[in-house]
Amino acid sequence: MTLLLMAATVAAVSAQVSFGRAERLNDDWRFLRADSMWNIRETADMKEPGFDDSRWRRVQLPHDWGVELPMSPDKGSCQGYLPGGIGWYRRVLPIQAVEAGQRLFIYFEGVYNYSEVYLNGHLLGRRPSGFASFLYDLTPHLRAGAKNVVAVRVDHSQEADSRWYTGSGIYRDVWLITAPEVHLAQWGTAYRLVSISGKKAVVDVETTDDRAVKPALTLQAAVALTDAQGRVVAEAKTVIGPQEKKTVRLTVSNPQRWTLDKPYLYTLTTKLSNGDQSTVRAGLRTLEFSPDRGFALNGQWIKVKGVCVHDDAGVLGTAVPAEVWRRRVRELKAIGTNALRMSHNPHAPALYDICDEEGMLVMDEASDEWEFPKRKWMRGWNQGAPGFEGTFNYFEEWIERDVADMVRRDRCHPSVFLWSIGNEVDYPNDPYSHPVLDGDGSFTQPVYGGYKPGQPNAERIGRIAQRLVRVVKAIDTSRPTTGALAGVVMSNETAYPDAIDVVGYNYTESRYDSDHKKYPKRVLYGSENRHDLDAWKAVRNNQHIFGQFLWTGIDYLGESGTWPARGSSAGLLDLAGQRKPQGWYRAALWSEQPVCYIGTAAQWGGGNGRNGRNRNGGPQVSPYAPDTWNYQAGQRVRVMCYTNAPSARLLLNGQPLEAEFERDPRTDILYCDVDYQPGTLRCEASNGAAYELKTSGEPYALRLTTDSAAHVFVEVVDEQGIPVRGADHEVSVSVRGARLLGLENGNIQNNHSPRRSPDYRPQSRLRLYGGRLVAYVEGAAGGGQTVSVRASAPYLQPAELTFPLK
Repeated sequence: MTLLLMAATVAAVSAQVSFGRAERLNDDWRFLRADSMWNIRETADMKEPGFDDSRWRRVQLPHDWGVELPMSPDKGSCQGYLPGGIGWYRRVLPIQAVEAGQRLFIYFEGVYNYSEVYLNGHLLGRRPSGFASFLYDLTPHLRAGAKNVVAVRVDHSQEADSRWYTGSGIYRDVWLITAPEVHLAQWGTAYRLVSISGKKAVVDVETTDDRAVKPALTLQAAVALTDAQGRVVAEAKTVIGPQEKKTVRLTVSNPQRWTLDKPYLYTLTTKLSNGDQSTVRAGLRTLEFSPDRGFALNGQWIKVKGVCVHDDAGVLGTAVPAEVWRRRVRELKAIGTNALRMSHNPHAPALYDICDEEGMLVMDEASDEWEFPKRKWMRGWNQGAPGFEGTFNYFEEWIERDVADMVRRDRCHPSVFLWSIGNEVDYPNDPYSHPVLDGDGSFTQPVYGGYKPGQPNAERIGRIAQRLVRVVKAIDTSRPTTGALAGVVMSNETAYPDAIDVVGYNYTESRYDSDHKKYPKRVLYGSENRHDLDAWKAVRNNQHIFGQFLWTGIDYLGESGTWPARGSSAGLLDLAGQRKPQGWYRAALWSEQPVCYIGTAAQWGGGNGRNGRNRNGGPQVSPYAPDTWNYQAGQRVRVMCYTNAPSARLLLNGQPLEAEFERDPRTDILYCDVDYQPGTLRCEASNGAAYELKTSGEPYALRLTTDSAAHVFVEVVDEQGIPVRGADHEVSVSVRGARLLGLENGNIQNNHSPRRSPDYRPQSRLRLYGGRLVAYVEGAAGGGQTVSVRASAPYLQPAELTFPLK
């Protein structure tokens, strides 16, 4: 028999698929959000190849059904008031027959969650984790001359199983892989930099094969490293036997290093003599961690300026195209960010590829819960008693496999520099407790409610940490392990901090100095931090603290406040990926490029000395002021300048203002008060950077711009083309030549249902927020097509834009 793939196959070029030949299997799926079909068909029938799914909805993967449905105040705030439930996916495989000596596999990058995958009614496997990537062999149950149907049951009926929005469904790519019966193991190719100098690098490459049959067959494996121009710079050969792991050594002359500024990538190819091959990218860089000096990349001691990120992108839910992530990463890097913390789970493989390419460090993180659940608001927010749904149900059975798969999957990415085994698993009294909470000498009053003997003993977390670190070290010793500690006082009484190589403190800057003295061999950093200046000074002014990770880099769904908030607004970027004023403030603290931004705020009157003062009597200086210059004539306005320059000056309509900036010592922001006059307010920093605000007239027209990748930006302008930030019109968007994925305005309080019943097409109308929104578009596979986007709104001139989609 012959195996024929009816769609064209492509060689895998990422570590996400590391053997055979692969094609994305994202098209032509059928979907039903139910566990039975109108109570006529039973669940057992849905997995069978003959089941009639003709009335099911057609969907294209990645697909998150949660954001298709309306928010509801009786849902959990932890999930952004969005529902979960149970859903089924079905697809006929593009196969005609199977050739002897070949095998077929299906690879899921992520299914949320409790997935069951069937082929022709046969259970291939279950995976409870919604963040794990996994592979099944289809071959034993393929039928020659008949339809071969894959069915996937997804059970997110525990809707409040996470403290943030996770999405529901097959929300990442799916791959169909064909390979010889003897092939390279999935994630079985890895490399380790042994040494590097300006003249020579030594690299060890590990190769493992996999075989469904047991022939005493020995194959030759050829390993080659090519540079960015496609030239072979090192190669070696070895022989590999059944289930054998082999290591070959490559020597590279005049190596190029992977750095944050120049993230140079090689290509590592391993070929077996039977034709199978693995192709992954490789970056050569060194990591060094010191308890006294912090962190060095390629021998250069640097501060890690990191942010935490979740999986979603607002209206898109967790089904986020790579182009959206690429723009987000570039915008964060422009702010000065050099590291992402994958909170609190492995993310989509494409994001790691992007970080490799853009020069962004990555802390990869395994989990948010261990053997016991954390409290979550399951119905509304701060009402009644919290619940205890979560991933603890499958911890003992799956945690070692989940951690191991994270490390194997992501170890070829040079961007990954830390393996985190958990986040805030030590939160005091949620669930673990310890007598030290009644007082440890540094404080006399109980903290976190004091010791609770009925809670699990905190010493358990130390033993679990030791166990998970062993799992990581068995696979990769080139990077340190870490954990994000929420209860440092309590964890210091356990084996947890000593089990990991690098210790992260969440919001505990006050203990940096004392713990450095008490534990002089401990490498410390901020694994989760506030945005205030003092938290950054604790890093900047202490050589032994190598960095921080702000909570968060981008606004995200879930972990919401009171209804109708759909998420958290703690980010430097909003849900639409637009830089917020606090993003500019962070750029002033972090960026090595000249930065200047001005925000404004109306000041209240009165002769009692309180004008422009906050409740504590200090200056009202905030990193959240919007960039607008529209006020009442003569109104007193506070102007705040976020800059990394020593000084700046203001000009109004080209004339210097007499008002001089003062510097707020608590924020490092320059500020002054001026009397409003319409026109152009310009700030010029002494480092050469400048920023202008212009008084806008009445809303007149819509304007469209694009990055030609996935975003079309919509904004309102006046007759002179000046953006009108106060506009809130409802805008209609139509797209020709591509698919509209959704409209996002970045408003956390916007609780619209982003899809329209009964066809669930993306909503094509949305109200502006801050005078703008973004339309996400996606072209057909292969790209290169021309796209036309038209936007209209009542009483405004419409706009149309035609461009080639990358």
